[in-house]
Amino acid sequence: MRNWLIGAAFLAVVACKQEKKEDPVKEAVEEVSQEVAAPNWEVLFDGSSFDAWHYYNGGAVTEPWKIEDGAMVFYPSKERNGESYNLVTNKEYTNFLLQLEWKVVEGANSGIFYGVKEIEKFGQPYQTGPEIQVLDDENHPDAKNGTSHQAGALYDMVSPSEKTVNPIGEWNTVELLVNHNTNQGYVIQNGVKVVEFPVHGDAWDEMIANSKFKGWEGFGTYQTGKIGLQDHGDQVAYRNIRIKEL
Repeated sequence: MRNWLIGAAFLAVVACKQEKKEDPVKEAVEEVSQEVAAPNWEVLFDGSSFDAWHYYNGGAVTEPWKIEDGAMVFYPSKERNGESYNLVTNKEYTNFLLQLEWKVVEGANSGIFYGVKEIEKFGQPYQTGPEIQVLDDENHPDAKNGTSHQAGALYDMVSPSEKTVNPIGEWNTVELLVNHNTNQGYVIQNGVKVVEFPVHGDAWDEMIANSKFKGWEGFGTYQTGKIGLQDHGDQVAYRNIRIKEL
């Protein structure tokens, strides 16, 4: 019996090695899938569908958003007719760690929102949700309006401590922490923590009062809300989006 078990185990190992040798692409895909779907992480975009998203105050995601090479890509229409194509998650989140990658074309602008409330009286995600700036710092005019408008900033409130954004056409990684239990928030861009901020309380209220959002009804007041991706009228791409609730 012992010899039979050893032989069976050996054959299983050989078969496994042969399968990996014969199909290395399958092996690589499986490894990536296992990493993306790691324990406690919820995949918001795996490169194949918009199932976790919809248009803000709207329906299912269609053009001008497309899926190409594992990324969601926004192609702005020349004739917009006043329509917006901001995306928001189907679910709401309070305390979380969000990870994603973004890439823009020359002169492009977009943003990552959190704490977004989807209410009819608010026409845009930015009316309630604070924004992490996504921008071509070199060519978009908003970058000249102060460092709090540059890539990685908590828009118009906290400037990045240093410039870490990659050149146009390259992917940038972002990790956003929002934790109301500890009153902590941060942004890590391309491996460097560039922004830290409180997420509620007197210090948070003061930050809003010193920004363009002073007096905006609902801005930054919702501790529970949706994640959003901004249509700012420019081509932008996002991929590998996942979130872990804390």
